[in-house]
Amino acid sequence: MTAVSPDGARASVFARRDFRLYFGALFLAGLAIEAQSVAVSWQVYDLVRSPLALGYVGLSQFLPLVILALPAGDIADRFDRRMILAISFFVLALCAGLFLYLTTTKQGGISPFYLVLALFGIARAFAQPAAQSFLPLLVPLEQFPEAVAWTSSARQTAVIVGPALGGVMYVLGPAAAYLTCFAMLLVAASGLASVRTRSTPERQDPDVTAFARLTAGIRYVRDRPIILGAISLDLFAVLLGGATALLPIYARDILRVGPAGLGLLRSAPALGAASLGLTLVRMPLRKNTGLTMFASVAVFGVATIVFGLSQNFILSLATLIVLGASDMVSVYVRHNLVQLATPDAMRGRVSAVNFLFIGASNELGEFESGVTAAWLNTVPAVVLGGIGTLAIVGLWMWLFPDLRKVDSLFEVTPV
Repeated sequence: MTAVSPDGARASVFARRDFRLYFGALFLAGLAIEAQSVAVSWQVYDLVRSPLALGYVGLSQFLPLVILALPAGDIADRFDRRMILAISFFVLALCAGLFLYLTTTKQGGISPFYLVLALFGIARAFAQPAAQSFLPLLVPLEQFPEAVAWTSSARQTAVIVGPALGGVMYVLGPAAAYLTCFAMLLVAASGLASVRTRSTPERQDPDVTAFARLTAGIRYVRDRPIILGAISLDLFAVLLGGATALLPIYARDILRVGPAGLGLLRSAPALGAASLGLTLVRMPLRKNTGLTMFASVAVFGVATIVFGLSQNFILSLATLIVLGASDMVSVYVRHNLVQLATPDAMRGRVSAVNFLFIGASNELGEFESGVTAAWLNTVPAVVLGGIGTLAIVGLWMWLFPDLRKVDSLFEVTPV
């Protein structure tokens, strides 16, 4: 039942205690994760002075995410998601504590950092599908789009503020940065442990094998054109339009704005996404949802092309803000469609597939952008990626007519 204010207006999602705790925990954790990533990267490079060492920082976290995504989704459907989230966040806090220990004791060289990063990746692998599939249980159906808009905006705000926070804290020393992140993650984990809502997993068929359970999410997505279309559209758009991976080249060689300018360029997409997310809170999409999603991805492609050609810093910032805002619309629609079109018993596994697709697109998009830039040079690579994104929009509108025809989010139901 939807909460109602004394004057008869529908209350905000923040009127619900468990959503407040969930929202606050995810925002705090997002800040801590972003801040810690800056501290770890800086410290590792300071210790080894090798670009390859930074590559291992990403690889240490990426491999557990890819390997464990599907098993984590299965576990999210078989056990209490609140408990999975709380345990995962406590492990994230433990990782910050281990970084603090390694920094203060100065023992073991660089290898222990990679081991802790792998543990960090394991915890995130279990947290992601549990978090996505737990949100629909915290608010009524009619408030779910509002909840998605708020949580997405919080995530983008963390991406903007977190790295800057990590840099400021690192000035006081890496130990101060890790101690702060440890405290924030511990508070976030405690908040999730205080949530009263529980998920009630359905009884599993004993005749269903573990392999069948693990791959059930993939089969469900494959057989639902709306979900498959939404996830794969985002996958290919990010894969082809990954201009952000080449920002250091633009900052140094094309726009010539130095490290400070690079920081602004990196923050611009998140700023656009956070601003658009807050707009969606006030004015949620009510009709032509499918067409709006395709239009937003098309705008993403156009913004990528303009950014690729721009040699003006202000224009480049503006196009990156537009790029982030258009991506936010796509994320908002996709997240709503995936959760609303999936029964609760399958949400963990389908969320894991979604996370696997999107996580892979980010990593592969960076790799694709680097390889294409090496072959064609930077500007042609970015422009070609934007053109490819526009081509994908046209092709996907033809391949997935059911997604194109979606009017209201609430007309999408599990089948």
